[in-house]
Amino acid sequence: MIILGIETSCDETSVAVLKDGKEVLSNIISSQVEIHREYGGVVPEIASRHHIRNIASILDEALLKANITLSDVDYIAVTYAPGLIGALLVGVSFAKGLALGKNIPLIPVHHLKGHIFANFLEQDVPLPNLALVVSGGHTNLVLIDEEYRFTNIGGTLDDAVGESLDKVARILDLGYPGGPVVDRLYYKGDRNFLPLPDPRVGKYEFSFSGLKTAVINYVHRAKSRGESFRIEDIAASYLGKVVDILVHKTLAAAKEYGVRGILIAGGVAANSLLRKELREKAEALGIPVSFPSIRLCMDNAAMIAAGAWYKLRAAGNEKEKIFASAELNGIATLPLERDL
Repeated sequence: MIILGIETSCDETSVAVLKDGKEVLSNIISSQVEIHREYGGVVPEIASRHHIRNIASILDEALLKANITLSDVDYIAVTYAPGLIGALLVGVSFAKGLALGKNIPLIPVHHLKGHIFANFLEQDVPLPNLALVVSGGHTNLVLIDEEYRFTNIGGTLDDAVGESLDKVARILDLGYPGGPVVDRLYYKGDRNFLPLPDPRVGKYEFSFSGLKTAVINYVHRAKSRGESFRIEDIAASYLGKVVDILVHKTLAAAKEYGVRGILIAGGVAANSLLRKELREKAEALGIPVSFPSIRLCMDNAAMIAAGAWYKLRAAGNEKEKIFASAELNGIATLPLERDL
C-alpha cells in the first residue's frame, strides 16, 4: 500500500511517500525557519505564500526520491486540522486537486495524531499508551487504547510549551526558534537560580503563561536596577521547571491509567532534557518511553501518511467512511475527539 502524505499546517512544507505503514520511501521537508527568524516567530501570511510557492516542487521531489509516479499512489493523506488556517488551506486544496484529478481516495488526518504516529514509524509501540504531545502550538496528554482510539485527558490552558520557550528566549535575546537554544544553555546554567511558582491548575492541565511572566518580570527588574545575571541561569531555571511539570504530570497519568508505555511527540520532543528526565524517571517505575528521531519530531508528511495508514487499519471493511469529499476544509482549532 502506497500513501502520499501532505503537511502544511504551519511553516514546514512537506510531502512524503509511505509504503505499508512503516517504510518511508521519501519524506521531503522544506522549512521556513530562516524566513521567519527576522520576525521572531511565524508570520501566517508569509507562511501561506511560501507553501503555495513550494508545494508542487516538493511533491515532484518526493515522488522522484521514492521512484514512483502518482499512478502508483493508493491513498492521499493531508493535514486538515489544527494549524494556521491559511497554511492548512494550501495543503488541503492541493491534496483535493490531486485526489480529484487522479481519482485517488483522500484521507484527512489530525495534526496531533500525526505527531503521535511518528513514533509508530520507527518502533513497535505497546498499547494502551500515553502520549505527551509537546510543540509550539500544543501541550496535551493523550491516551491511545488498543483500538487506536484517542482520548485527550489534559492540555494547556494558555501558552503551549514550545511557544513559552520561544517567548522566554526572546526576552533573553536568544533569537528564534528559542527552544533549541534554551536546551543547549541549560547545561551551562544553574536550574535552581530562579525559583519559579507551581501553576495551580487541574490534575492533568498545564499552564506556562505565569512561569513565562515571572521570568520576564525578573529580567525587566534586574535590568532596571542595573543588576547582572547569567542568561544560562535563567534558561536553566525555566527549562528545568517546565520539564519537572511535564514529567510529573505524565508519570502521574501513566500510573493512574495503567498504560504499557509513554511516548513523546511534537517538536519539543527533540528537547534533550525532557527526553533524558522522562526516560530515566519512567523506566525507574518500569514504564518504557519512546520518542521519534529528531527529524520526525518536526512537522513532516511521513507522520501524516502514518496517521492515514492506521486510520485505514482501524476502519477495516468500512474504509469509504473515512474518505474525504471535495467539501473538505481546513480547520484552525479542532479537539482530538472531534476528528473526522
